[in-house]
Amino acid sequence: MAYAQIVMAIMMAATDAAAAEPSTAAPSGTRIKDIATIAGLGQHRLIGYGLVVGLDNTGDGMRSTFTVQSLANMLEQFGVTVSPTELRVTNVAAVVVTASLPAFVKVGSTLDVTVSSIGDAKSLGGGTLLLTPLQGLDGQIYAVAQGPVSIGGYNVAAGGERIRKNHPAVGRVPGGASVVRAVPDELPTVGLCLSLNLPDFTTASRIAAAINAELGREAARALDAASVSVQVPQMDEFQLVRLITRLESLPVRPDAAARVVINERTGTVVIGHNVRLLPAAVSHGSLEVQIREWPVIAQPAPFSAGETIVVPDTRVRAKEETGRLFEIPPQNTVGDLVTALNALGVSPRDLVAILQALKEAGALQGHLAIM
Repeated sequence: MAYAQIVMAIMMAATDAAAAEPSTAAPSGTRIKDIATIAGLGQHRLIGYGLVVGLDNTGDGMRSTFTVQSLANMLEQFGVTVSPTELRVTNVAAVVVTASLPAFVKVGSTLDVTVSSIGDAKSLGGGTLLLTPLQGLDGQIYAVAQGPVSIGGYNVAAGGERIRKNHPAVGRVPGGASVVRAVPDELPTVGLCLSLNLPDFTTASRIAAAINAELGREAARALDAASVSVQVPQMDEFQLVRLITRLESLPVRPDAAARVVINERTGTVVIGHNVRLLPAAVSHGSLEVQIREWPVIAQPAPFSAGETIVVPDTRVRAKEETGRLFEIPPQNTVGDLVTALNALGVSPRDLVAILQALKEAGALQGHLAIM
């Protein structure tokens, strides 16, 4: 068979196979597993205290006495007795190590840990975390962490200048913790309770309706804005896992309240898709006040008993931009709202002030959250 005929045969076979497969297009909506979890099966927080060694003179100074004491205690465990007052090291940093232990994690699994300096260390770059036990709220040790610290940045200082990228006093050890004790998590055998990540009555009702439509009976009901109860018949663990897999893949269209989130520190504004504006008129102008001061040296008269003094020369200038009045018609979509606000030609920080004023005037239909 010729090469062209072989290629044509392969393409036809692939086309037939694709046509025979069922459609795997993503359904409309969000999966239940992305907006809710099974109650009682959350993550467990772990914490520990440890030392990071091998730093390039960027560790804790002598003011961090706990670092020196911890280092002396560690050396004593290896048969080296040194007085803490005799230690002069800057390549060691005391850190707090944190991690999250997911449900059903078995012994031997690895976890990512976060390492945070608690002394006056300048950077954890290039350091290695020594063996650190991680414990839970009950005081039991569930994992041990050790490994090289990655900070993803740097902090360099020389000649009175400093260049810094990211936050070098906090780093991570990917896969640096090994689980030594498993949390006894168990699945419920009779009923399930789904906990919504963002409580909402409408979303909870839609989840219950989707589950009832899938099971063909009234098995689910919304208890409140954050909980959906699912009654299941007595079944073994394998069948229950199959049922949970079946339910968490159901598509649901979540609902959310109209919200505008403002971060005044950075000038960031996020507008939800449900936000609407009532008819309003907006006029916005900015006032700029500039104060300048120059030192003026006043000399006394010749052969007098006066002294040379420095007198400040202060000049104040105020400049106010002329504000124009804009009419904002009723908005039905976020795109219309953005277009109307862009027409004002204001900066993000001015936009924060305008949105707050619109909320006070009752023209902004939604909750205004300020971070």
